[in-house]
Amino acid sequence: MTRYGISRCKTCGKEIIWIKTTAGKNMPCDAGGILCRPDKQGDLTLVTRDGKTIRAVKDETSELVGYTSHFATCPAANGWRKGVNR
Repeated sequence: MTRYGISRCKTCGKEIIWIKTTAGKNMPCDAGGILCRPDKQGDLTLVTRDGKTIRAVKDETSELVGYTSHFATCPAANGWRKGVNR
């Protein structure tokens, strides 16, 4: 299993991990993973360890771990998207 380094968001201080997306970009995700299973009608949008974005539902019996994009939870996300905080 790949080990993912945990860092902290420079603006809100929350623990994040970086996942390389299938497009080759590094995406900050909240460090706490969620056990889930893919479901096209699912209420969660998550990033898997291999960089795929999926719709999913929580499933404590699953071995699949998904991560919430930190852009969805950080109060300063818009500034980072626009490059303001860099």
